[in-house]
Amino acid sequence: MIKKIHRIFVLLTAVMALSAGQSFAETVLKGAGATFPYPLYSKWFRDYAQVDPVVAFTYDAIGSSGGVKQIMAQAVNFGASDRFLTDEELAAAPGKLLQIPTVMGAVVLSYNIPGLHSELKLTPEAVSAIYLGEISRWNDSRLVALNKELKTIDQKIIVVHRSDGSGTTSIFTDYLSSVSSEWARKVGKGNTVQWPVGIGGKGSKEMVEHIRTVPFSIAYMENAYTMVNNLPTAVLKNKAGRFVNPTMRSIRAAAVDAIKNVKSDYRVSLVNQAGKDAYPIVGLTWLLVYQEQKDPVKGKALVEFLNWELKKAEKMTSTLFYTPLPEKLGGMVDQAIRSISY
Repeated sequence: MIKKIHRIFVLLTAVMALSAGQSFAETVLKGAGATFPYPLYSKWFRDYAQVDPVVAFTYDAIGSSGGVKQIMAQAVNFGASDRFLTDEELAAAPGKLLQIPTVMGAVVLSYNIPGLHSELKLTPEAVSAIYLGEISRWNDSRLVALNKELKTIDQKIIVVHRSDGSGTTSIFTDYLSSVSSEWARKVGKGNTVQWPVGIGGKGSKEMVEHIRTVPFSIAYMENAYTMVNNLPTAVLKNKAGRFVNPTMRSIRAAAVDAIKNVKSDYRVSLVNQAGKDAYPIVGLTWLLVYQEQKDPVKGKALVEFLNWELKKAEKMTSTLFYTPLPEKLGGMVDQAIRSISY
């Protein structure tokens, strides 16, 4: 009896909604993965409901490693990762897996330093030394040389890192390996590493929470999270010797040289690029989709969304502090989307 009443209630609710001009999604596309682009993807999914109200999205922001596992298991319609897959990983997939770049973003260092009223400046040497544990106090002479105000801040540095498998970690440790031979030798790069020092936080939200609540802490995260939460970001010295902030211009500058020689393989690192305006910690983020879609309805819906994302939504990424793909890369992505069959 209760089940019958429930079914009648659902039916009446649907009729009332339809009479009010609302519609219900008939096709649900499931995704999972990176937290790096989550603020942007969430907006895209909401905006797309105005374009095609019969398509809805669910997205589980569980980190890049989780997204890769889910798409490999064919448990989702698309995965999301900030780390590109290796040849071995692609070969292990149950079908041809496409890695489709969506946008570029910056990984920044945010901090909570009571008593510091100016921007925190950091060199590559300082960043790697902090995460190696070689610089452990904010008034270390190497930091004071860059930031005079730190001379009076005799406090231990609380280093924060991701505890889950993270594409943001992959980008950050790629940068550390690029600027520090000691880091490359002792720790290396990847979605997960054995951190020499620090405390862990799961997902970008916990990284934000650490910076908000833990005095004298420092953490890395995607730039959108600092902007949305009004957190400070360090000014970093780039390969050309200039201190730069993460802006659309400096993020795009990081891609100029790196993209020049890209032909059909988008798997390129954008960290520590040589341009004088380049922000030093930049990465692409990818959607992972199978070239051959088994469900024709969902496959068609996914392709239509990807086309909309590339040709319309991607141009509006600056509203959430991400940077659109360079034109050359956008043209290549268009060809990849065209290759998807359903």
